[in-house]
Amino acid sequence: MIPVELYDELDRRLAPVDAARLAAYPGESSGRQPVHTCYVPADAVVPGLVAHWGAAALAALDEHGLPDLGLDAGLVEQVLPRVRAKLATEPVEDLRVDAEDGYRGPPEAEDGDVTAAAAVLAAETGLPPFLGVRAKSLEEPTRRRGVRSLDLFLTGLAAAGRDRAIVTLPKVTAVEQVAAFLPVLDALEQASGLALDLELQVETPQAVLGADGRTTLARMLHAGAGRVTSLHYGTYDYSAALGIAAAHQSSDHPAADVAKQAMQVAVAGTGARAVDGSTNVLPVGTTAAVHEAWQLHAGLVRRALERGFYQGWDLHPAQLVTRYVATYAFFRAALPAAAVRLAGYVSRVEGGVLDEPATARALATVVLRGLDCGALDVAEVQSATGLDRTALDTLAGRRRDATRAPS
Repeated sequence: MIPVELYDELDRRLAPVDAARLAAYPGESSGRQPVHTCYVPADAVVPGLVAHWGAAALAALDEHGLPDLGLDAGLVEQVLPRVRAKLATEPVEDLRVDAEDGYRGPPEAEDGDVTAAAAVLAAETGLPPFLGVRAKSLEEPTRRRGVRSLDLFLTGLAAAGRDRAIVTLPKVTAVEQVAAFLPVLDALEQASGLALDLELQVETPQAVLGADGRTTLARMLHAGAGRVTSLHYGTYDYSAALGIAAAHQSSDHPAADVAKQAMQVAVAGTGARAVDGSTNVLPVGTTAAVHEAWQLHAGLVRRALERGFYQGWDLHPAQLVTRYVATYAFFRAALPAAAVRLAGYVSRVEGGVLDEPATARALATVVLRGLDCGALDVAEVQSATGLDRTALDTLAGRRRDATRAPS
């Protein structure tokens, strides 16, 4: 028998390591994640914006009909009524008012445009569960302008009675930018009365690999002192910075996969999420053009989901059609196998697959994601798994109150 003092010494030496690891990697986030982020320029925010996006998506679906999206036809038929209901009731899960690249107003108009956008949203009912703003980057030419727009927008938004909002910081190039922004974030919280989450956009090669040869993403994330909730991939800025020709810039380009896999590794276990980018091929014009854009978008959404990216960007109302069709089909296809394995795990029935607690968490999380977005409903999940929502929350490591979206 080894002496008890050796156990004590082992604990003593590793206790600081344990504490540091738990602080840096508290575990996966237990809250709902939206399936997308919809970017709307600050000067395009009008009353009824969210309802308009839903109505426009439904109108596109009615006018053009769905083409073959490369999905199981039975699944598509099954999800279409759910998609229509989603577009009529909660078409946008996460809205980001854009005062950066999507905003085309002149500099002298930006104060008025972001203030007006905040006033419109503050007066709206039926806002999305998640809401925020993207200002300009912290690079020297745009730094002060960006912070001013954040201040004006968030102060105005506070009148909506919400208690939380999201700040998206684009084109981050240095760890020091994240650290320097934290006091600004604190001041914005104090001025607006809103609790603010911070997103970083991965749009530059420097965000992935620094001049010192070290990977930058994890350092940026941890420099955020627990404030960073997600890393968003910026498809076109990142691709252009690598010299990829415009015709080949896409979120499924091999260069994009390298960056996004680095993002996944950086966020794993931290509670932050890795978020896919967008496609700028919009479903507009003739039916043939719309169908081609929908086929592309649905394929990209499905590909992202298969690779563990459960959120991406949507830039046009008609993209909501394929966002929800592909997403709902993914989660409904996942339910039967997940239900059998979860039931077997809970009852300890021996079968063809021996699942561990980590896998049970992943299975429960997939089912919960389907519930969160409307792809699944509680009754059918309980019938399939024998588990109610509380039991699934427990298996997934979610706190019951964390499944609610921020107000």
